[in-house]
Parts: sequence; structure tokens; C-alpha cells
Amino acid sequence: MIKILPHQHVDILSKYSDAIKSVDTVKLTGRVERIVGLTIEAMGPPVKYGDVCKIKLDRNKFLMAEVVGFNKNRIILMAIGDMKGIVPGAEVHAAGSSLAISAGPELLGRVISGIGEPMDGKGMIEATQSYPLDSHGLNPLSRTLIETPLSVGIRSIDGLITVGRGQRIGIFAGSGVGKSTLIGMIARYTNADVNVIALIGERGREVKDFIEKELGRDGLARSVVVVATSDMPPMVRLRGASIAHAIAEYFRDQGLAVNLLMDSITRYAEAQREVGLAAGEPAATRGYPPSVFSMIPKLIERAGTSGSGGSITGFYSVLVEGDDMNEPIADTARGRLDGHIVLNRKLANRGHYPSIDVLASVSRCMKDVVSAEHAAAAAKFRRLLAAYSEVEDLINLNAYAKGSNPDADKAIQMKADMDSFLTQGIRESESFDSTVSRLEAMFAERRSALAGMAARTALSRIAR
Repeated sequence: MIKILPHQHVDILSKYSDAIKSVDTVKLTGRVERIVGLTIEAMGPPVKYGDVCKIKLDRNKFLMAEVVGFNKNRIILMAIGDMKGIVPGAEVHAAGSSLAISAGPELLGRVISGIGEPMDGKGMIEATQSYPLDSHGLNPLSRTLIETPLSVGIRSIDGLITVGRGQRIGIFAGSGVGKSTLIGMIARYTNADVNVIALIGERGREVKDFIEKELGRDGLARSVVVVATSDMPPMVRLRGASIAHAIAEYFRDQGLAVNLLMDSITRYAEAQREVGLAAGEPAATRGYPPSVFSMIPKLIERAGTSGSGGSITGFYSVLVEGDDMNEPIADTARGRLDGHIVLNRKLANRGHYPSIDVLASVSRCMKDVVSAEHAAAAAKFRRLLAAYSEVEDLINLNAYAKGSNPDADKAIQMKADMDSFLTQGIRESESFDSTVSRLEAMFAERRSALAGMAARTALSRIAR
């Protein structure tokens, strides 16, 4: 016979008491009045800006929508999903809270949608810890300093544009220059603990290609992929980016080093443009409403270091229109990030992969995470690369006079070694220590050769 001890009675009663307290006994409801474009206008219920509502489609079917504005006594909603099925007078219920995502280690190796639902056919995700989608950025004084380099397995980045753990860096590129390939290489070869990859506004065909070809089985095993393709409603694309940041914050709070790779922040801005214009915002710079330029820094500030010992290193791709690096979104992102990696179409057309324009790229945290010897070798490499770039047209015309520029002379002699360092196969990776050793050795050998030449010249003068 099973007995129930007195203290067990208390536990059972407290459980039901907590359940009763959590029940929402008052339902705040309203009615759909009209749909205009992407917006839904409803009379009531009383809600706040940013709250979530549920629109009743059928007896047990609801559509989530978010409050994006007000028009006199009406609330303006945007659906987080397909609006198909909404009828005039449909009930609108106030959910009484903002959106959150269930996070946990169970997310690793999974592909989820922009509303947090599994897309990979592997069943439901049994994560239990709730993380808000729109959390506030960290207190600047609670952030730890960026002092540790992050290896991404790509020589040109590790050696010349070194990234620190907790840094936010942009990957700027036009279409078809190798942006997704570079992101896939970073996800595969990085020494971070976890990857959170947000594919926002991508073409549906590219998603499976990226997961199977660029990321691969090993890369997916330690990654969470959030997908919101270009055909999905703008609120789903926006929430996809927020979900990825919330998941990254969960893993950071566990003390892990997280890589957050978002492709792309431009499509995120375009989704907010659709939302802002539909809600009645005025078009400002190149058709983008003011809210776009406030949301980008708010999103980026969620990445970085924290007092938990974990970090989120953010890689944000920026799709520049017409290869214009000064268009509004690119300019806004560059001003808020801690560095930028620029991909060059001319290099890509030459078969130079990854097509990183080292001279146009910079890591603002590199000086804080590398040794003095590494920094000196990188500076010399950049100087010679710049010297060669200045006289490249003359070299191609066979009009360069040897001896007119000492740096250019050295660069011409070392051009093959420099190109070998900068180019790398898609399936080729190199450790951080190996990259640094190779970079330093390149100039150490050069110094030894110059010292030997000087010694031989001095001996010949003595002999004469």
C-alpha cells in the first residue's frame, strides 16, 4: 500500500496552487477590423507596443502577431506567419507577454525556423529554459575585455585580420563573391565551442546547399541553424534574427565561446523596412525608415563578452548593393562593428579564394589579442602588399623600374609567397599557431637573407 506522508500533501497542494495562480482568468479580446497590405488592424484588446497577440483562425488554431503601432483607437498588428485564414471579426487575444524561445543543449545539430519550429524532420526539441527574443544589451561595464584571439582556420583572417573572442565583425560583399562559402569555412574550422547560424532572407535553394555542402555534418553537429527565407513574412525574418541572438545568449551564459554568424544583416534591414513602412513610418534614407537605423545597433550590441566567462563573437554579413561599400546599411553596420572583412569581386574573378581584400579590411581588436611579433609581421605584410598594389599597373605594362621603390622591389620578390599565404582551398584549414609561425617565418627568412647579403657586400669591400 502506498502511503502519502504529510509533507507530500503540502507539495501536492502547492503544485495545484501554483497552477491556479498561473491561469489567466481574464481574457482580453478584440476583433479584426481590416487588413491593409501586411498590417492587421483590430479594435482592442488593450496592449502595449511590442506585445504579442493571438488571432483565432479556427477552434484550436491561432496565428501569432506582434503589435507594431497604433492608429487612434485601433492597434496595428503584423503576423508572425502566414495571414491566410484570417476573417473579418476574428477574435484577437492578448497573450500578455512578449516572445521567448526555449533554449538548451538539445538545440545543437538542429535546424529551426524563424518562429522556433523544427525544420529538419528530427522531431520536437525538448529544451526547457526560456530566453526572451528581445533582451536588452549588456551593461557596458559588465563586459570583460577582449584579450583572447579566436581562430577561424583561415590564414588571411587569423594572420592579418585577427578576430578576438567577443568581437563583432562584418563581412562586406556583393552578390556571388563567396560570402556564404567564407561563412561556411568559419563555421567548420573555428575553435569556438558552438556556432549559431542565422540564414535571414536567403533563397530557399541556398539553405540546403549551405547546410550540406558548406557546413557539413561535422559543422552542423556543433551548430544551431535558424532559417527564415526570403519568401517568409517580414516579421518571421525579424524574429529569426532575434531567435538566433537569444540562443547565442543562452550558450554564452553557460560560459561557452559562441560564434554567431548572421547572413545577412541587409536582409534583416529590408524586413524592418517592410514592417516600418506598412506601420506608417516615413521613408528616410534610400527608402529605409528611421527604425532600421536604430534596430541594427540594438541587435549588434547583443553580441560580445559577458561576466559569465562566455562570449558571442558576431560575424555579420552585409550584402552591399552594386558593390557600393558606402550605401546606407553598409555604412551604418561598419560604424557599429569592431571591424570589417571586405570581399573583392576582382580577386574572385581571378580565382583568388577567399577573395578577401586585406588592405580594405581591418580588425579593431587585433592589437589587443596578438603578440608584438605577430603584429609586426602583419604590418610588414600589409606594407609590402600596399607597395605592390601601387605599382601593379606599371608591372603589368612592364614599365616599372627596379630600384625606384625598395618596398615595391621586396613585394615583387615575395609576391608568390604572399599569394600562397592569402589563398586557401575551401576544404583546407590551418591552425592559428601554424598561421602565425608561417607569417613570422616569412619575414624572418627575409631578414636573414638581407643580413647575409649585407655581410657579403661588406667582405667584398674589405677584400678590395
